[in-house]
Amino acid sequence: MKESIIWVGMDVHARSVTIAEATDQGDPVVREVANDARRMKQLFTELAKRGQVRACYEAGPCGFELQRTLLAAGVSCDVIAPSLIPSRPGDRIKTDRRDAIRLLRLYRAGELTSVVVPSEEQEAARDLLRARDDLRRARTTARLQLSTFLARHGRHYRAGTHWTLKHWAWVRSQRFEIASLTSTFVHYVDQLDYFDQRTAELDGEIAKLAKDPLFEDGVARLTCLRGISVLSAMVLLTELGDLRRFPHPRQLMAYVGIVPGERSSGETRRRTGITKTGNAHVRRILVEAAWSYRSASTTLGPRAIARMRGQPPEFVAISRRATTRLARRHGRMTARSKNPQVIAVAIARELCAFVWALATTEVKSAA
Repeated sequence: MKESIIWVGMDVHARSVTIAEATDQGDPVVREVANDARRMKQLFTELAKRGQVRACYEAGPCGFELQRTLLAAGVSCDVIAPSLIPSRPGDRIKTDRRDAIRLLRLYRAGELTSVVVPSEEQEAARDLLRARDDLRRARTTARLQLSTFLARHGRHYRAGTHWTLKHWAWVRSQRFEIASLTSTFVHYVDQLDYFDQRTAELDGEIAKLAKDPLFEDGVARLTCLRGISVLSAMVLLTELGDLRRFPHPRQLMAYVGIVPGERSSGETRRRTGITKTGNAHVRRILVEAAWSYRSASTTLGPRAIARMRGQPPEFVAISRRATTRLARRHGRMTARSKNPQVIAVAIARELCAFVWALATTEVKSAA
């Protein structure tokens, strides 16, 4: 006799989980329980006695701990991509109960798309890289605050680029007659000093992590590309995971959200800007790396050559092909007076394909 399947949809919050369960043809039964690992194990152990359990919940701020708890208990659990959950335009009522039932029914019908759950080590590394990115944005804001403060009081730097050593020397030389202005100025400078110090410390930790066997090979591959540093490679590896799950680079481009959108109907065909779906961290890294191809030169610099030293010929060939193709394409688009931002995104899209090629290329063993 075929074992019955119990389908479970969960709406997960920090303190509670709303659970809807049903068999293949049955109506949902809904309950609310505390979001506690021991309670969840107990509940799903009881469900498993009645049949094979297949559970799901949306990816969200509660992370993957529930999925790992259920997997350790022998329960199949998928984490669903929220942006790909079908919705009815006319549905204006949203409750935990309705969300759990909707997940259950769509999951049972096979209409949901699950995300790839990272390992605990990969997630820990990703959190470190995201903390560094948070620090980068906080430092940018702090720099703007200090510059705005100085500009409000007539202190304008005109001797060159901001945030160089020379500029910092000028900033630190500023003096104010009013005590409260001095206190404000010291606060902004100390804040930036702290951010610079923490950035250097995190960069050191990331450099050590890049030498871990989990990431070392991937970092060595990706840093063969112009514009991809150790930090950039670590962001790509921790955010994307194993790129071999993408059969074709176009799927990776769509996943990152750097493919054009389309709104077509009947005989009308209209392309829009890039979709900007998927992982924004990866998209930012690729676009930033694309700016390094503004130079029309197709020759590699000394640092790029040093990074490729000792790498398999397959990686070197891909890197040289990427440099030649992307630099020439950037030059052609510039000659046609394309918008620089449009050019950067177009180059980033092709760079994404070379990232995929480096990550998925098998090295031929020496004869």
